[in-house]
Amino acid sequence: MAPGSTIDSYIAKQPQPQQDICQKLRAVLHATFPDLQEEMKWGVPTFAGGKFYMVALKDHVNLGFAIAGLSKEEVAQLQGSGKTMRTLPFSTAADIDTEKIVPLLKRVYALDH
Repeated sequence: MAPGSTIDSYIAKQPQPQQDICQKLRAVLHATFPDLQEEMKWGVPTFAGGKFYMVALKDHVNLGFAIAGLSKEEVAQLQGSGKTMRTLPFSTAADIDTEKIVPLLKRVYALDH
């Protein structure tokens, strides 16, 4: 991995509130899956072999989910029109509702695991 391309450095480079949002999302992912593998891929932090990613944007952070195997109802909880990934946007760290996202994280993670 190239110097400066770690997830820690990615998060550290973000302005506020994106930095706080990224830190909290990463903490939620690791609390949910203690042995979670993470790597930089596509220029952003990815988790569980690409089942999840997070990307800091101008005014929010998207948490991306692989949608293969999800029901229409589960996909409807997410935003975007991607054929393989959809997202949940967060404008502040307070927007992260673990009661809403943890069940979806577990569902996506369980697919072909």
